[in-house]
Amino acid sequence: MRAAIPVLIVPLGLLLLWHVMVTLSGTRLVPTPASVAVTIYDFVFGGIYDDAFSGTAYIHLYQSARRVYGGFLLAAAFGVPLGLLLGRVTLLRRMLDPTISLLRPVPVTAWLPLSMIFFGLGPSSAVFLVFLGAFYPILLNTTFGVRATDARLFEAAAMLGCRGSAMFRSIVLPAALPSIFNGLRLGLGFAWVLIVVGEMTGVPQGLGAVIMDGRTLSRTDLVITGMIVIGVAGFLSDRLMVALNNRLLRWSPQHG
Repeated sequence: MRAAIPVLIVPLGLLLLWHVMVTLSGTRLVPTPASVAVTIYDFVFGGIYDDAFSGTAYIHLYQSARRVYGGFLLAAAFGVPLGLLLGRVTLLRRMLDPTISLLRPVPVTAWLPLSMIFFGLGPSSAVFLVFLGAFYPILLNTTFGVRATDARLFEAAAMLGCRGSAMFRSIVLPAALPSIFNGLRLGLGFAWVLIVVGEMTGVPQGLGAVIMDGRTLSRTDLVITGMIVIGVAGFLSDRLMVALNNRLLRWSPQHG
């Protein structure tokens, strides 16, 4: 209980502030926390409003998770190997760095019209947008991890007869793993952030689609419900990534 109290202070304080502000303002546009709690219960279990959203949380969460992890895994599959190459091959880094630096600041929302042209309306566009958002953190952190490898490690490995691909497996990859995991964690977080943008491409199911439908129907309680479910799903995904990092990198000085 003593460990839980500091964790709960800020969320409970925000809920209290939310309730007080809505009550004092008298607005009907923003629901109270109690009203949102009822909507969340109905969204998960049904039996209260019996509308198109009742008891459908698992369907929308499953569809969004498919797109999030699909785009994230694609970003990892491209970002990690390319980052390793950019970190080790100076010529390749000089060739690609200007292009990457030019494309990286472009907001993912700016790619929305092009994604619908390239992939059409539907889940493929959502996966592409999630991929774009997760790709750059993974790429940059992987490149940084390789370039930050201590030169003395290479000298020590060379003295022990380590050469070529063995040098990469024994020195570069282990030294870069903490940064790679940081990039993966950031990329997965961005993937959940961008799922709403990705599901603005006309998909019928997904948490982003629920938020868009709630906006269209002027149901702010449904919008906030979608936001909360995305936040919880993103939090649990982050905890899983941290647990995997802590398990695989117990040997690292940066562990924990």
